[in-house]
Amino acid sequence: MRVIAGTARSVPLMTPEGWDTRPTQDRIKETLFNIIQMRVPGCRFLDLFAGSGQMGIEALSRGARHAVLIDNDKQCAGCIRANLTKTKFTDKATFIQRQIPSALFQTRNEGPYDIIFMDPPYSLHNEGEVLKSIADNDLLADGGIIIMEMSKDRDLSFVEDTQFAISRVKQYKTNEHVFLEKK
Repeated sequence: MRVIAGTARSVPLMTPEGWDTRPTQDRIKETLFNIIQMRVPGCRFLDLFAGSGQMGIEALSRGARHAVLIDNDKQCAGCIRANLTKTKFTDKATFIQRQIPSALFQTRNEGPYDIIFMDPPYSLHNEGEVLKSIADNDLLADGGIIIMEMSKDRDLSFVEDTQFAISRVKQYKTNEHVFLEKK
């Protein structure tokens, strides 16, 4: 896994060992950032369930003004810190090692965010709770987007009970990116 483009292009990134995290594949990450490329420069980026931190780091490499990365896992925390140091983005990033969604209250002072990316463990199924916390804490900027990476067969009916609406779905072989905007 590596940074695809920008100032840290081609820098290899550490990933947590084991099967608890599934880093987004380079080609899928590249496709996603091609879709949002005009939104990234100067944006405030929130990376939830950050894993290795690769999505927030990719955003910083492509010109994001600031990124907040959140993950509760101890091994992921070590990878995120190491990757931020390796890419020299420690001054442009804030890392929070806490449980989501409770950590979202803590990020209010850093936001609102132009892009919120969330890639929770597929078995967790707490996206609706996280979206409610995003809305309750007013974390999404006007005109901003939320991108959820999830299993392709995930039922999206939970979105109907939130303050957000699906604006786009990009499907891949086994997963998809679901784009949300404020209603």
